[in-house]
Order: sequence, then C-alpha cells, then structure tokens
Amino acid sequence: MLTINVTVLLAVFVVWRLRRRTEARSRFDEKLTVVIVLALGVLLAPTPAGHGILNILGQLASGVTQAGR
Repeated sequence: MLTINVTVLLAVFVVWRLRRRTEARSRFDEKLTVVIVLALGVLLAPTPAGHGILNILGQLASGVTQAGR
C-alpha cells in the first residue's frame, strides 16, 4: 500500500501553483495559495525539518542584524 505524506503533497502542490504565470492568477488563486502555504507551514513546523529551517533562518537573521551594526 502506498502512503503519501500530506506535507510532501502540499509542498508539491505549492511548487506547482507558484510555477504559473503571475498575470494569470486571480485574487482567489492568490488567497488559496496563501492558505495552502500556511497549512504547509503548520504541518512542517513540529517536524525535525521544520526545526532545522527555523534554526537556519534564526542564524541568518542574527547575521543580518550583526552586519547592520
């Protein structure tokens, strides 16, 4: 039996939606993409990959802050 991880499925769907031309999107399409990305973030956050992404972004933000001083 094949199981599909919901997070992976949402990530593929987000990439597929973002590849479309910007001019072809309606306001509804943009709102739907935002909702899907937020759902992906909620599913990804508690995983080890989500913690790794948070750590990398935190280090990046810290580096940018120190470079600005």
